[in-house]
Amino acid sequence: MAFPPRGGRGGFDRGRGGFDRGGRGGRGGSRGGFGDRGGRGGARGGRGGASRGGDRGGRGGRGGGRGGKPGIKGGAKVIIEPHRHPGIFVARGGKEDLLVTKNFKPGESVYGEKRITVEVKGDDGVSTKEEWRVWNPFRSKLAAGVLGGLDDIFIRPGAKVLYLGAASGTSVSHVSDIVGPEGQVFAVEFSHRSGRDLINMAQHRTNVVPIVEDARLPAKYRMMIGTVDAIFADVAQPDQARIVGLNAHAFLKVGGGIIVSIKANCIDSTAAPEAVFAREVEKLRGERIKPKEQLTLEPFERDHCIVTGVYVRST
Repeated sequence: MAFPPRGGRGGFDRGRGGFDRGGRGGRGGSRGGFGDRGGRGGARGGRGGASRGGDRGGRGGRGGGRGGKPGIKGGAKVIIEPHRHPGIFVARGGKEDLLVTKNFKPGESVYGEKRITVEVKGDDGVSTKEEWRVWNPFRSKLAAGVLGGLDDIFIRPGAKVLYLGAASGTSVSHVSDIVGPEGQVFAVEFSHRSGRDLINMAQHRTNVVPIVEDARLPAKYRMMIGTVDAIFADVAQPDQARIVGLNAHAFLKVGGGIIVSIKANCIDSTAAPEAVFAREVEKLRGERIKPKEQLTLEPFERDHCIVTGVYVRST
């Protein structure tokens, strides 16, 4: 799960490959805009990179997930370095650099992910052990966006985050690690089956509030949530932009950040992905969300993109 090279840059303002000129993205995810078509992402992970096999071959061996071997062999000297996004880190020292988050609940894994323990010496000379969880971009669209080079994810230590489409809590658990004990994650999931797993995960993480409700009806959980700093949405529904808008109007502070994962096939399976992405961005504008970045998620996800924006309350 090595870091793929970053694609061509481009935001919603003029600049290199922006939304007016849309330069062609390089390998590892494009940052193209609404001009020319952005790059299709990097090569699918080969030897030494991020492959789809698990530790035992096939799809997701035990503890491996879908992203190949996401760990460092025991005995390797591992160095943990801060990522440019606060609350996210990079583990160096093995064959690959790995994206990691500091485990909110040391000693426990959430979905069989690889964990790394590192001894840290404090100012008083006493060594303590800290545990980190490998964040697999093949199982988390937010991790794929971070590796693709998003400039701002709006999720940082101490933040209050509304997560729409929480599923069983795989990515939510890493957001929990990022915001830490001073932050909070309100995780909304409609499916009762996934909701049970989400609730079980939240029992061990006091900063996660599981909400098994329809994200189209924020009034049903308005008493559980105050004002939030950021919204992450991965609901994969045709009316996703409207769902995001409803929750932003109800809970998001002015100037708060929004990250939306868009799956083209769930919106319109007959149209080209680029056309679907463009229409969804215009719908977000109609919900008083000012778009900032667009990033394709290949090679981690096919025909997916992430759009980030800021809630402005007026267009």
